Amino acid sequence: MKRLIITFLTAILGLHLFISHLPVITSVTAESLVDSLTAKSAVVIDYGSGDILLAKNQDKRLPIASMVKLMTVLLTMESIDNGTLQLDQMITVSKNAAGMGGSQVFLDAGSDYSVEDLLKSTIVASANDASVALAETISGSEQDFVNKMNARASELGMNNTNYANATGLPAVDGYSCAEDVGKLLREVLKHDLYYKYSTIWMQDLVHPSGRVTGLTNTNKLIRYYKGCDAGKTGSTSEAGYCIAASANKNDMRIIAVVIGAESGAKRFSESASLLDWAYANYENKKIYVAGQELEPIQVAKSRIREMTPEISEGYSCVVKKGSEENITTKIEYNDNISAPLKKGDKIGTAYVLKDNVVLKEIDIVASTDVKKITYFDALKDIVSANL
Repeated sequence: MKRLIITFLTAILGLHLFISHLPVITSVTAESLVDSLTAKSAVVIDYGSGDILLAKNQDKRLPIASMVKLMTVLLTMESIDNGTLQLDQMITVSKNAAGMGGSQVFLDAGSDYSVEDLLKSTIVASANDASVALAETISGSEQDFVNKMNARASELGMNNTNYANATGLPAVDGYSCAEDVGKLLREVLKHDLYYKYSTIWMQDLVHPSGRVTGLTNTNKLIRYYKGCDAGKTGSTSEAGYCIAASANKNDMRIIAVVIGAESGAKRFSESASLLDWAYANYENKKIYVAGQELEPIQVAKSRIREMTPEISEGYSCVVKKGSEENITTKIEYNDNISAPLKKGDKIGTAYVLKDNVVLKEIDIVASTDVKKITYFDALKDIVSANL
């Protein structure tokens, strides 16, 4: 019955979002959209380049509530990546973690939970208890984990951020800004593992005792905004209503961050409006495709003489629709390219420039192995040429 009530209430919220959220068209200016926001701070970011497309007080230091957990999630996934943590690893939940209060999944102190269940609970249900359990496992204590959070924020250039805990519960010295949250979400989105959980709408968490807690995604845009597959909400009396969300459509990923909206409904409708505005006013321009072949080049001391290089990774950039932005490319090869070469060896660099400023450097690589010519190969060529 409880699950049915939750489903009914979330359906009503989704309907409200659709009714209250009017589509944004290209004639809406950035200025008028910013003026319409109840949020204290907001930013729209192109995921590919990291460029800010629209902003309101983007560097203003504010409490961000549970959006803090994006850093907890990032450090957990990075620990999994480097092998210090495994998804199937069992963690004994401390009394401290289980007693966090606020948004939680009601973990049993002294019971064992998998890293996967704790990470999923943090991403889907914004669980404070699961967040602290992960923090204590990774660093020994929440405070040591907070030190790690702040060090990682510094590495990411989050210059207006200071973490005070792993949850986002109110703290005098805890703050961030819309631009920094956007940078953080952009880093989180680089991890494929994240999407395994961020797209879950509803799922059960089965406790070791057999007790069941229903997880419902706090990011309603996952269900009610086309293309939205990521995000983190937050709300406290100090922070107001917050969300960092990302959508991927029209071959373009956009990030929108809202801090301090006046209500939960406004948080969702305003972030949806920001995403709509970006998709209405910008388009994705493909510059290179991974594996794209370039003109053949000569390879000294090789049996084949020529080889077709290729681009190592794709690159796209977001441009204003109808604009004549000056996007150019430049290719530079290494000096004295000669055999032997292995497939994937770097032999040059492709530059993507905007108004002669470098946006991206991409390796140009050998598309195949190139063997060095031998004495007998050379002799064979001479004989063949004289026949």
